[in-house]
Amino acid sequence: MDRGLVFNIQRYSVHDGGGIRTLIFLKGCPLRCPWCSNPESRKKVEPTTWKKNGKTEQIGEWCSSNELLDEVLKDEIFYRTSGGGVTLSGGEVLMQTEFASEFLKELKGLGIHTAIETTGCFPVERIEKLAPYVDQVLFDLKIMGHSEAKRVIGVDPEMVTKNFDYLLTQKQIQVVPRIPLIPEYTTNETNIQRLIHFLTVRRLEEVHLLPFHQYGSSKYDYLGWEYPMKKVQTLKQAEIDEIKELFERAGILANIDGLE
Repeated sequence: MDRGLVFNIQRYSVHDGGGIRTLIFLKGCPLRCPWCSNPESRKKVEPTTWKKNGKTEQIGEWCSSNELLDEVLKDEIFYRTSGGGVTLSGGEVLMQTEFASEFLKELKGLGIHTAIETTGCFPVERIEKLAPYVDQVLFDLKIMGHSEAKRVIGVDPEMVTKNFDYLLTQKQIQVVPRIPLIPEYTTNETNIQRLIHFLTVRRLEEVHLLPFHQYGSSKYDYLGWEYPMKKVQTLKQAEIDEIKELFERAGILANIDGLE
């Protein structure tokens, strides 16, 4: 694919990979997570619209790999001096595998650190195509129960596991497991213990915990969609600390929001 659909570019990020980074948000995601903070990225890889402040706006702009490269190279000095780079986010990056692999290959050729965020929700062949050009994968792990994961978010945990395990065999890639802490969904005791088991059997010693927030709630109004998490309270610090302690008792360093 010679063009990709981008719906946001965020500069000077320090949370999604090491150093100062540019985040490229790619359109399209097959999942239906009730807590999604980027609902404008969901469904097909095609532009959509929302009504914001009384004005109709298009979400998503097609661009070539070279056009996107010209845009991110404006910040190259920050990558070089901070140990940063470029992170592809979404949406789900694997929805635009061809474009993403082409773009990541260009970045790697210039010696720029590359990272992707993914849920591993497609057959492993897609991630195999990206792997040669990726330095770091921020891999989201959510609901681990098979039937519940399929019912709530529409993902097959077996496929997620296959992608995760494949990445662990790629020694040139740093795999960073991340867990969104979502009340009623991922934070229940059964799910937390499943996540701990998943990480310990793979001898992983670090995880990033991402507490639930309401930052994306207004986007649902712009789209004219109902937000299912509108009345859900954010976790109290004591609740977050309790979950963090469960991981650390199992020998897994737990960073809150990727920071420590």
